[in-house]
Amino acid sequence: MTNIDWMSEVEKRKDSLLKDTQGLLHIKSLLDEEHTSTEAPLGQGVKEALDFMLNLGEKDGFTPKNVGNLAGHLEFGEGNELLGILCHVDVVPEGDGWTSDPFGAEIRDGKIYARGALDDKGPTMAAYYAMKIVKELGLPLKKRVRMIIGTDEESNWRCVEHYFKHEEMPTLGFAPDADFPIINAEKGIADFDMVQKESAESGAEANIEVVSFVSGKRYNMVPDHAKAMLSVKEQQEEVVQQFIAFMKQVEMEYNYHVQNEEVILEVIGVSAHGLEPRNGKNAGLFLAEFLFKQALDAKAAHYFQFVSRYFFEDSRGVNLGVAYSDEISGELTINPGKLSFTPESGGRIGMTCRYPVTNKMEATKAKLDALLLNEGFVIENFSDSKPHHVDEQEFLIQTLKKVYEEQTGEKAELIAIGGGTYARSLKAGVAFGPLFPGRPDIAHQKDEYMYIEDLVKATAIYAQAIYELAKTE
Repeated sequence: MTNIDWMSEVEKRKDSLLKDTQGLLHIKSLLDEEHTSTEAPLGQGVKEALDFMLNLGEKDGFTPKNVGNLAGHLEFGEGNELLGILCHVDVVPEGDGWTSDPFGAEIRDGKIYARGALDDKGPTMAAYYAMKIVKELGLPLKKRVRMIIGTDEESNWRCVEHYFKHEEMPTLGFAPDADFPIINAEKGIADFDMVQKESAESGAEANIEVVSFVSGKRYNMVPDHAKAMLSVKEQQEEVVQQFIAFMKQVEMEYNYHVQNEEVILEVIGVSAHGLEPRNGKNAGLFLAEFLFKQALDAKAAHYFQFVSRYFFEDSRGVNLGVAYSDEISGELTINPGKLSFTPESGGRIGMTCRYPVTNKMEATKAKLDALLLNEGFVIENFSDSKPHHVDEQEFLIQTLKKVYEEQTGEKAELIAIGGGTYARSLKAGVAFGPLFPGRPDIAHQKDEYMYIEDLVKATAIYAQAIYELAKTE
């Protein structure tokens, strides 16, 4: 048994680890589809970040490869089998309200602040230095070690799609782009629209016509704003009073104003990631619930009744008849992230469904199709990313558990998540760090940061993990 103090190996290289991390964080690597070229198919920024990693690796003696300017890799070692480490260098837009320059990579109070510090440039550099340590120590390995670098993780995963069309699939691997200890189960992700087809012919004359109703921009976010424009023939004041009373009853923030025959209603909710709708308050559903109780024209009445019956206060698909849960990954969740209605085009509900690893989406979709047929709706724009699960007994998990426990002195619990990481593009891969238990997850938020001590600790964990996973065949 080689006895190596991984932590002290990282400490020896800490200054250059920080310097290179800052160098990568300075690059504004945002998807830019308006300024693309063959050299930079996703924009100049992400290409610059990819080149930064490939050049750094070449300088340090790794074998670099650029794969179609969409992805790349750095490799060392020999052997038939391949250990893959999946990272990405693209970041989400910085947004507003930062205390320091989002690409300044300023170090203060023991933290490094920048967009991408935690997701995923800090961890990418930690994994890179981990590889560098194993290589520089000249440890005997039986597998090749390859860092695969993506540039489109925050959008459409065109990078890994292109990469695995042209390059080999690692035998096993991990993605340093989530939480410690180990994420071995990721729910399936199905996104689709439910679209209203013809509704019943209009019967009685309606007092209210819904001119427009809109809420939410993304499938995977709980909408925090909803707005309806209503044409009210009589008793406008009464409609407004009912709206106020309902919003007070459900404890939601709201606005309204009346101009001529038009009444404009707005609801302010609480945003959250669509993988757990209970963490937010869906503004669209609250406004739809209010409208459902009004005397509407036939088409609108049909739409709002449908939204109320199947989605209000039900994020688990119970009313739709698709509720499901398993021991490994918990409950199926549904998030109607985009809701809209106009008299011309009818109503739509765009949603994400995060389903457990043992759930078969084909069966779930068949149930939905049958139900919707009766309700006068159809599913459009259906996409499905299958769940991902690696069994606890596998060599990969057993090894990572051992490494994590030796390095931290904490028990390595397995975690299941409703989100998706690059690990799901590997046949045998898990997400492994870098966020330690108890640390706030500030990825995608303003003033994103990573603790320097966590960066160092993660590098030591990754170095030992690479060695332990690659030293045997």
